[in-house]
Amino acid sequence: TLQQPPALPDWPRWGVTHTQFSADNEPEQVAEEARGVLGRVPMLQNQHIMGWGVGNPEPSPGQFNFRDLDRRLTFMSSSRALPVITLCCAPDWMKGGQAGRTDWSKNHTVAPEPEHFDDFANLAARVAKQYPTVKHYMVWNEFKGFWNADTNTWDAEGYTEMYNKVYTALKNVNPEIQVGGPYVSIESYASGPASELSGPWGTVDQRALDAIKYWIDHKKGADFIVVDSATMTKDKGNMPDHFAAQGKFSAITAWLRQQSGDMPVWWAEWYVEPENSGWSEEQRTAVQASALIEFAKSGVTTALYWNPQLDGEGECPGCLWAPQVGGEMPMAGLLSGFTRWFPAGVQAQEVRASDPRIKALGQERQVVMVNTAGEPVTATVDGRQLTLGPYEVRWSGRGGA
Repeated sequence: TLQQPPALPDWPRWGVTHTQFSADNEPEQVAEEARGVLGRVPMLQNQHIMGWGVGNPEPSPGQFNFRDLDRRLTFMSSSRALPVITLCCAPDWMKGGQAGRTDWSKNHTVAPEPEHFDDFANLAARVAKQYPTVKHYMVWNEFKGFWNADTNTWDAEGYTEMYNKVYTALKNVNPEIQVGGPYVSIESYASGPASELSGPWGTVDQRALDAIKYWIDHKKGADFIVVDSATMTKDKGNMPDHFAAQGKFSAITAWLRQQSGDMPVWWAEWYVEPENSGWSEEQRTAVQASALIEFAKSGVTTALYWNPQLDGEGECPGCLWAPQVGGEMPMAGLLSGFTRWFPAGVQAQEVRASDPRIKALGQERQVVMVNTAGEPVTATVDGRQLTLGPYEVRWSGRGGA
């Protein structure tokens, strides 16, 4: 039995996905601190049903084990979450494996076999009955296992067949449950085949767009549309630079809204940092702040941050708290700030800055500013002159706030 999620006037828009290691793996004092970090402004919290910190929920047909999921959902409830569940991955026996055994090396790469789509839908329904306070479900993760090697394209037909069974099963449990897909990863290239979506940031892989369009045309129903992506191209990193590359997020969001008849757009994951970037935490946070501005400006309904917590002590780039020792990290404040000031119901406003290196977004009572330069910048922002330090993110009240 979990507490009802907090009743909020607006959909929070922002949130986190729990990964392999999270607050429930921390010493109690660090877990308590994480509870405060995540709950001071209630946000969305998402958990997968198998993997990413939880074990196999149905090791053998009809034999359920929700111990790990119970623990994660209990933590989420204790930190005032609006809970979300991702229905991935599937027990081995649905994927050609042996009942009672779990081969984690293949967990994230194999889809259920078509003859087990009904079994997976039944598992989804069982999860929904286990957690009646959870009203939002994403179906599967990045089309894992739904790739047709013969045609070198996504198996949108197979995914959509499974999605429709899951959608029906969840709505039969509770018609109020909100269901979304296809949660496909949208990649781009600096130089690749032509696509209907391209810009200074690269050219989107048309195969992902085709998969999304197939799902839109053949789904039984959906309450939102889900994708993920990275600013980086597959062949050249961020183009034309780390900040301008984020135009890709807005372009994809606009395309999704147009294709789907303005369905709410969810970003299940997003990534902005190339491998071995050498970024400081300040630069990382500035680039992330700029991405959140892009999401808010383009009217994204939901954006979930993939929380990269680690098992042991040590450097944890982009984490919300320092693992095992505690201590809030900059990304936590950034998410809390955006959750408080830019929920989905608020009217985001363009804010003028006299220097283009400062990116800013406002609402009636608050403005957030990001210095995208690695040096101090003095500029007039929202009618006030100020100086922002290298990669500084600053919040400022407006209109008497």
